[in-house]
Amino acid sequence: MITFKKPDEIDRMKRAGKIVADILSAMKAMIRPGIDTMSLSDEADRILDKESAGASFRGYRVYGVRTSFPSAICVSINEEVVHGIPDRERILEEGDIVSIDVGAIVNGYHGDAACTYAVGEISEERARLLSVTYRALHIGMEQVIPGRTIGDIGHAIEEWVLGNGCGLVREYSGHGIGKKLHEAPQVPNYGSPRSGVTLKPGMTFCIEPMVMNGRERVKSLENGWTIVTCDKSDAAHFEHALLVNEDGAEILTPWE
Repeated sequence: MITFKKPDEIDRMKRAGKIVADILSAMKAMIRPGIDTMSLSDEADRILDKESAGASFRGYRVYGVRTSFPSAICVSINEEVVHGIPDRERILEEGDIVSIDVGAIVNGYHGDAACTYAVGEISEERARLLSVTYRALHIGMEQVIPGRTIGDIGHAIEEWVLGNGCGLVREYSGHGIGKKLHEAPQVPNYGSPRSGVTLKPGMTFCIEPMVMNGRERVKSLENGWTIVTCDKSDAAHFEHALLVNEDGAEILTPWE
């Protein structure tokens, strides 16, 4: 069931979203060749503790995976699409791209966003992938106008990504957000115009295109969480949590 948020609920989500944005800003400042991914997670925990916020991802469980997610953030490198697990032995190298996904919960309401960063100097191909994916997020956001549909969002993203010769991750999508990290509606990165749920003021959801340079096939690693491209092509991921208001989309996670 889709929930329409009241002003006090939106205020809580904005607070959670601001903390998410602060964490992503800290990640951007820290990311460099030689840093281990657990150090990024430690800093995210420090910020969450300082703000008396909870970690939306830690302890999260999904059907079919034996263990809950162990960290406050997902750190996914190069061919890893989403749900990479921080590790003290995993070191970022010059030329990598790394996606950071983070969720925070404040007074019972969640914020969720993601961004992909360059580690030092990256190849032209990787820079183009980041540019295409970032623009896909904003193209999707431009469709967030009352009266348009979830299908309009997905169609706009799909048309842009495929038109630029990239592939879409179709097994994972955006989602509603609020009291739960994942609520209705589902927000796929593909679709048909004028199809699906009609957008109305008070709806809150995340748009999060996941784009790869290669074929549109992904698989899960043995840990049950980390999703990678089957052909080891690079992947990128950008996400905002949004509120539908009378004028369009209001960003609840202002990491930009």
